[in-house]
Amino acid sequence: MINKVLMTLQGQKKLLKELDFLKRVKRPKIIMSIAEARSHGDLKENAEYHAAKEEQSFCEGRIKEIELKLSNSNVIDVKNLSNFKKIFFGATVTVLHITSKNIYTYKIVGDDESNFKKNMISINSPIARSLIGKKKYDFVKVCTPSGKVKYQVLKIRYIE
Repeated sequence: MINKVLMTLQGQKKLLKELDFLKRVKRPKIIMSIAEARSHGDLKENAEYHAAKEEQSFCEGRIKEIELKLSNSNVIDVKNLSNFKKIFFGATVTVLHITSKNIYTYKIVGDDESNFKKNMISINSPIARSLIGKKKYDFVKVCTPSGKVKYQVLKIRYIE
């Protein structure tokens, strides 16, 4: 059984764009590099040929990986969730760190979309797992490597 891959609509668009680039731009460029390297003669000692073949292998692997993810994806359009009062996949959540009094805003996204620098956290991260199902003003405890951290949910939004 293959698990569904959760992703936002933006995550799906990003993967589709990468797939299109790999198929329409990168793959033909690699094929031309291989053909040119072949024209130089002996393939055993041809570093350009081996480098191009390795790049081709990586590219084809990435294409297959993206196609598999897209074929098994469960795409969530967060605009359709705007009336929800609880935290689900795709929510943008503002929380208060109880100890430090710092306020953080995170968007809960799929594994491929997560980017901590952009405050996009994976649905499988400890904080996201702790937040799922919570409502505004709920308290959550998150188990981190440095111990338990307590947050309070300040705001829940479903925005792109």
